[in-house]
Amino acid sequence: MRKTLGCIRRADERFDMIQAGDHIAVGVSGGKDSLLLLNALALYRKFCRVPFTLEAITLGMNWPGMDFSGVKAFCEKLEVPYTFVMTDIKEVVFDLRKEENPCALCAKLRRGALNNLAKARGCSKIALGHHREDVAETFLMSLLYEGRLNLFSPVTYLNKVDIKVIRPMIFVPEKHIIGTAKRLGLPVVKNLCPADGHTNRQRMKNLLSTLSDVIRDDAAERIVSAIANTEQYNLWPGNKQANCPASLDESPKD
Repeated sequence: MRKTLGCIRRADERFDMIQAGDHIAVGVSGGKDSLLLLNALALYRKFCRVPFTLEAITLGMNWPGMDFSGVKAFCEKLEVPYTFVMTDIKEVVFDLRKEENPCALCAKLRRGALNNLAKARGCSKIALGHHREDVAETFLMSLLYEGRLNLFSPVTYLNKVDIKVIRPMIFVPEKHIIGTAKRLGLPVVKNLCPADGHTNRQRMKNLLSTLSDVIRDDAAERIVSAIANTEQYNLWPGNKQANCPASLDESPKD
């Protein structure tokens, strides 16, 4: 966990993510990323430079066979309040709308539901489990599918609900998350969505792997380093409030 916490501290200090008195809702999908984020923030609150509180929120998608009892028990162990709310997003996206490309609409509905629930519960911020590869993949999606340079911000202010979204794991490599989740025995819930693994984001993940083979180095690390160190392009502003719009996020970590 030392590397995870170090990366979170780096992101927090660089982008001023957490302020004293923040009540942070961690969007927990049941995947490895959001569970590790929850575990890390539960530890981080013990030595963070400012005091803050946590709770975990899961939006159920009503996929048969997805059991979140392990996640609930994990939250109890961490002494983090847990809220599970079943939604009708699956029915809207797959049964009613019958979307051929469901990810964009699903992500939009999930974001809206999570934002509103977190606000109703008195949270000042929402923490999502996007990691280093998510940053690089989103950058490539914007570049190749939209023809522009854009990506989600480390800190995003949502003026409609007056809440901020933070992404504390943007410097954490995915391979580290995979290994740490296994070592800790995190109660990962398998994603049963039929679109999982068949998205534009998965194609960018495959492209990153190919690029790493070509340059014989970690392509995601190179891309994120370029983003973080190239302030004149205004991708991640160097100031303490980075309020860039979210973009192309097919799979929000909620």
